[in-house]
Amino acid sequence: MSNIFVPFEPDPEAPEPRRRRFQAVPARLLIPNLVTLLALCAGLTGIRMAIEGRMELALGAIVLAAVLDGMDGRLARMLKGTSRFGAELDSLSDFVCFGVAPGLVLYMWGLETLGSIGWIASLAFAICAALRLARFNVMLEDPNRPAFAADFFTGVPAPLGAICVLLPVYVELIGLPRLIASPAVAAFYTLAIALLMVSKLPAYSGKKLGSRIPRDAVLPLFVCVVLFVAVLVTWPWTVLSVLSVGYLAALPFSALRYARLSREHEARLKAGAAEFPAAHVADTAETRPDHLN
Repeated sequence: MSNIFVPFEPDPEAPEPRRRRFQAVPARLLIPNLVTLLALCAGLTGIRMAIEGRMELALGAIVLAAVLDGMDGRLARMLKGTSRFGAELDSLSDFVCFGVAPGLVLYMWGLETLGSIGWIASLAFAICAALRLARFNVMLEDPNRPAFAADFFTGVPAPLGAICVLLPVYVELIGLPRLIASPAVAAFYTLAIALLMVSKLPAYSGKKLGSRIPRDAVLPLFVCVVLFVAVLVTWPWTVLSVLSVGYLAALPFSALRYARLSREHEARLKAGAAEFPAAHVADTAETRPDHLN
């Protein structure tokens, strides 16, 4: 008897299979990621402006990316929208905006006249930015860090490193002679900032700055912020130059404060370790039987 193939016919009374539905994502998780993507767009736009020779717009785009980068983390914490995806996206955006973009801007500004040396300086800055961001992601998961260490970065953070490394371009845009910020000086300066980013120098983070503001200081704070923005828009390169020099000058004070807090922390640990054995011996003596005391 020959085998006859009978095609499979679905049972009309069988229930239809359920379609897979994706879980809805809360809007509070999307807003910080959208801000991060806007920062990434600003960094990429800065690269385009540098290629076209419009250095002022290129610098403005990188500064805008730094401002947006400072907002996305605070928004995520305020909206309770932190996620692993957002952290990884933020790191990738920071590498492009504050590693690749400033290096290319400096190279197209004047480091290209140095040939391979200028390219090595730009390349070193981008690599150090990537290493600094990778180390930051690893240190977030370190449970052994003391509480006060959360107020400090290890090394100069990538956004501030990008703002500071562009100081030679600010100086030229102010109108000072290029001899002060020649390509050779800018190359050494770029390498110095790159080393500060991957160093173990404690840099104050300022994350808790402004978390609690007295009620009577709210209006003066608004006035100061408006005045700062007005001054920044009017004299952007002068303000950025002053901020860059001021931040670099404040790094030694940040390291001294970290060292003092570290000594106090170690002293408290030693004091606690010295008190524990004495208390342990006293408790043991009280709980032993009378004929052993």
